[in-house]
Amino acid sequence: MPKLWNETIEAHRQQVRDAILDGTAALVFERGLRAVTMSQVAERAGIGRATLYKYFSDVDTILRTWHARQIDTHIGELARIRDGAGNIGERLDAVLTAYAHIAQQTRSHDRELVRFLHPDEQIVNAQQQLREMIRQLIEEGAEAGELRDDVPADELANYCLHALGGAAELGTEAAVARLVSVTANGLHAAVR
Repeated sequence: MPKLWNETIEAHRQQVRDAILDGTAALVFERGLRAVTMSQVAERAGIGRATLYKYFSDVDTILRTWHARQIDTHIGELARIRDGAGNIGERLDAVLTAYAHIAQQTRSHDRELVRFLHPDEQIVNAQQQLREMIRQLIEEGAEAGELRDDVPADELANYCLHALGGAAELGTEAAVARLVSVTANGLHAAVR
């Protein structure tokens, strides 16, 4: 088959897959985790049930795949921020702020959905990637004399992740900004 044909077919498959993932997530947010059927997913995605089953075997698998895509998107976004313009302090603050906003987004999620999605290995891997990203920024900041070096960077990265996880309970942007500020201030080098 010609290359253009293969690319067109693959693009179509990706569009169908995305429609399935997005439609399932929307249905779960509207109706709840256990109230969604494969028939509803097919209807929302605009495809037949037979086509749906060619892609996924059940709603749980679709939802876990959607969640993995969300995690990959978040990690990519945080990596772009980490690698962006600005000095180490600005980049670290930007990463911490973006992570707090991601954590805050879970506030609106049904608790059953959060429990269903978060024991996954993908969460553990994403947390490890994020911890390493923050650890490297802290280490770089400590070497530049901008951030504290009296506490190991691994411990400070854990401190950041645990502190900013609290953003999931915050209802306003101002509250998230205060939490990020307090967390970031805990990283600054002590005046000697």
